[in-house]
Amino acid sequence: MTIEIDDAGTGDLVGNAFIGLLRKETDEIIFKTLPVELFQSTNWKNKIPYKKTLDLVNEGLRELDFIKYKEKILICRGNIFDEVRNYFDEEGILYEQSIIEGKLQDAVEGKLINHLRNDLGIKSKKLTKRSGAKRYFVLFNWVSYDFYNREKYVKTGFKKWNTIWRERAIEKYKKLKSPRHTSGYKSN
Repeated sequence: MTIEIDDAGTGDLVGNAFIGLLRKETDEIIFKTLPVELFQSTNWKNKIPYKKTLDLVNEGLRELDFIKYKEKILICRGNIFDEVRNYFDEEGILYEQSIIEGKLQDAVEGKLINHLRNDLGIKSKKLTKRSGAKRYFVLFNWVSYDFYNREKYVKTGFKKWNTIWRERAIEKYKKLKSPRHTSGYKSN
């Protein structure tokens, strides 16, 4: 029996992040949430998301009735799982770092996109399951359109947010709010 573990949103600018666990043989999927607050201020600085990820993975493994010596785990290579891999090593849990593709990746990315669309109200048609620069700028632009009301959804612990992107978002917000831009203002 094999269990896959993947994440979505841990590197995205806004919103919660998600951990997904899939028991391949039965297609049972469990989702766990890392709230955006974990990626802000002292929580991020103190690596709380990494610790919480370990707790959530252990919780998910219990829910899937994981059997330590009979099952293998395929885990995403992302750094959010650093503490999980250390724990697996200490406990003698058989795992393999892997690129997670297919059912679990699609499901956990879908969970993230649903959160961004339904919970935060990001309506851009350019918001897709595909992570990367394009998605970053969809999220950045969304924050910029209503900066002072939306910054609370930003993973403000990320260094580049505070050194580069926050100021750029404020500048964009001010430009969008200037009288010559307000007639074509679009909030999504």
